[in-house]
Amino acid sequence: MTTSQPVPTAGRMRAGYLRFEVLRILRNRWFLVFSIAFPVGLYFLIAGPNRDVDNFLGSGLSAPLYYMVGIAAFATMSAMLSTGTRIAIERDDGWNRLLRITPLSPGTYLVAKIATAYLMVLISIALLYASGILLGVRLPAAEWLWMTALMLIGLIPFAALGVFLGHLLKSDAVGAAVGILTGVLAFLGGTWFPLGDGVLYQIGRLLPSYWLVQASHVALGGNGWSAFGWAVVGFWSVLFGVLAARAFLRDTRRT
Repeated sequence: MTTSQPVPTAGRMRAGYLRFEVLRILRNRWFLVFSIAFPVGLYFLIAGPNRDVDNFLGSGLSAPLYYMVGIAAFATMSAMLSTGTRIAIERDDGWNRLLRITPLSPGTYLVAKIATAYLMVLISIALLYASGILLGVRLPAAEWLWMTALMLIGLIPFAALGVFLGHLLKSDAVGAAVGILTGVLAFLGGTWFPLGDGVLYQIGRLLPSYWLVQASHVALGGNGWSAFGWAVVGFWSVLFGVLAARAFLRDTRRT
């Protein structure tokens, strides 16, 4: 007498695949080093010698706070865009093609990728916040929460951009593209120094990386982003979202 195995529900499949993706990330030691350990070490290297600076280059922020949020922007941008690297590698290895003959929906695949990226982001932010506290950063609980919420919202366009790059480029090209984009966006976003009010500022304020860094202004008692900042983040989120959807659908039809 044979017994039939129960068919897993869609919810169980989504939860199981998400768990699988999380375990893959946590078992990748080099990814953890570069995504988590490197930003924290860089923060202490740069902010440590300036821990007593209360108005860093006229920004109104202490050096430990300025670099804490700046490096958080750099690390989280890198974590989000690295989603594209993983997608491109899996496309070249045929993993995506294999998944498409299973009951797993394409939407679940993308949600799992973005969810694991946000998990790494939250871990990076938590460790950098702890490092900032060790160097003297002190903020009310409400400002910590609002600053974090703005940063997570500010990462939406980078999540879409990562998916777009992953379905557009091959694995041997996407790594270089992600590295260059992260470096350029971090520089123009004011990650390493305030942009002032010159040409760099005029360019930077049109980019989502600038507003990701500007989330630190919550720590000055402000309301966070201006209406222009929300518009910039929304524009890039929609644009990259449309590009990511088209690239994903084109790639799905091809395979």
